[in-house]
Amino acid sequence: MNHALLSALAPLPAGPQDRKTWASLSGSGMGLALAEAVRHWKGPVLLITTDSQQAARLEEEVRFFSQDQVPVMHFPDWETLPYDRLSPHQDIISERLRILAGLSSQSRGLVIAGINTLAQRLAPVTWLAAQSFSLKRGQHFDPDQTRQQLEAVGYHAVETVYEHGEYAVRGSLMDIFPMGATAPVRIELFDDEIESLRLFSPDTQRTTEAIERLELLPAREYPFDKAAIRRFKDQWADTFDTSEPKQCPVWRDVSSGLASAGIEYYLPLFFDQTACLLDYAPAGTLVAAVAGVQEQLTHFRMEVQDRYEERRHDRLMPILPPDRLFLPENELFAALNRFARLTLNAAAEPERAGTVNLPLAEPPRLPLESRSEQPLAVLSAYIASQPRVLLCAESAGRRESLLELLKSLPQPPQQVADWAAFLASDMPFALTVAPLERGLCLPGLAVIAESQLFGQRVLQRRRRKTVTGEAAADMAIRSLSELTPGAPVVHIDHGVGRYHGLVTLDMDGESQEFLLLEYAGSAKLYVPVSSLHLIARYTGADDAHAPLHRLGTENWSREKRKAAEQIH
Repeated sequence: MNHALLSALAPLPAGPQDRKTWASLSGSGMGLALAEAVRHWKGPVLLITTDSQQAARLEEEVRFFSQDQVPVMHFPDWETLPYDRLSPHQDIISERLRILAGLSSQSRGLVIAGINTLAQRLAPVTWLAAQSFSLKRGQHFDPDQTRQQLEAVGYHAVETVYEHGEYAVRGSLMDIFPMGATAPVRIELFDDEIESLRLFSPDTQRTTEAIERLELLPAREYPFDKAAIRRFKDQWADTFDTSEPKQCPVWRDVSSGLASAGIEYYLPLFFDQTACLLDYAPAGTLVAAVAGVQEQLTHFRMEVQDRYEERRHDRLMPILPPDRLFLPENELFAALNRFARLTLNAAAEPERAGTVNLPLAEPPRLPLESRSEQPLAVLSAYIASQPRVLLCAESAGRRESLLELLKSLPQPPQQVADWAAFLASDMPFALTVAPLERGLCLPGLAVIAESQLFGQRVLQRRRRKTVTGEAAADMAIRSLSELTPGAPVVHIDHGVGRYHGLVTLDMDGESQEFLLLEYAGSAKLYVPVSSLHLIARYTGADDAHAPLHRLGTENWSREKRKAAEQIH
């Protein structure tokens, strides 16, 4: 089956007033359906999710099924609670401004936003366009004038540029880290002309590649020039009943030209009118919404109202009412009615006009029974029952581990580059790299995610903060079936040892299973099976020459040494 069949089974809306519902989108089916919608819709698609976690998951799925053939962008939330005296991180502001600046002219692609973020009031479209400017190689360049322009839109002068919204001047060089850019830019002058524009690494400060043009967005989502400060003070007086505004820290800071932490929750006071994300979307945008967003918006509005009631009585820190910061539900859904709409539901819905239940199914769990004589029996039986199966490893390192683990199957998997390559092949069982959290069952085809084999341990390990990125996924051990006696492993606290199988010990009158690890000097460490997440694969030299660390060395803390003595 080709996944394009979804489009034939589930037609898209015909125009701005049309509404369609695609239901029964089990597993990663919603990601597949979205990839199809983005591929066939002649314009951008704006996806509304219930929360940021759902947004991140669907972003991964769409990237996998679309093979990055169309742009996929996640418009992030500020990641602060309403009325908190905290400002969003500059990287978040940078990404938001990048998407806002490009959305109005975007012809294809997917933008993902949570319903709470969609309701947020933003700067007017015209303001953002007026605050942006560009530089190109060969043009006349006045460092003083450019410095004034940068400071007027919120950039900060520093000695060395590391983060978005910073700039530095050193002789005939000016470094700028533009908002919305992936790397800072070094401007080199020859007399009063831009001789070169080069990207450079903020870590090494070394230039990488030359570019012809540099687009500069403002460093804030609100203006902060003299006119904006006057407007802020006027609207403050009209909004709050404060006879002595100078007693208010926020008013004092803004009057002095300082952007207080959390000033974003006073953003409407800097403008005569505000906008929302929908105002930035072109008229031909398809708005896709996950079922449940309206309920989530109602819940969010209640939370904001509760926070407002708790904080509204502080005379020294007056706050704006919720409707000044977020669109009321009726206004938001009235704005949505301007666009073609597609509702996506993981559950099945009653058949009616405009609603299609797609032939997708929730994939089964296929646990590897590490203590069984045939740990792959469940998986093997499932593969034999399906015409075609694609197994997704979450990283290249995990792919190698799975290849080793699955080589004993009657028909081991063949490696395939991606989803498109698998569809184009006739492989009955293949393995690829894709960090999917959920699998998918289509007629004649199944996609298996690692979480179906190893449960939630895959997801938990991926989100751990102690070891991050692909390296963490590569080293992770999901199941005891991946360990062979004599293999070197790394304990997060005790270093490199060798695995010597499972042993059963009596602890507090109960029999428990432990992994036996041997260290230098034949020292033994017993690790509970429940603590398998503390063990990682050794990735240094070859197994035979892996070093063995010593237990009880001087760099151990007293607590670790005491715990080891109790185990021994």
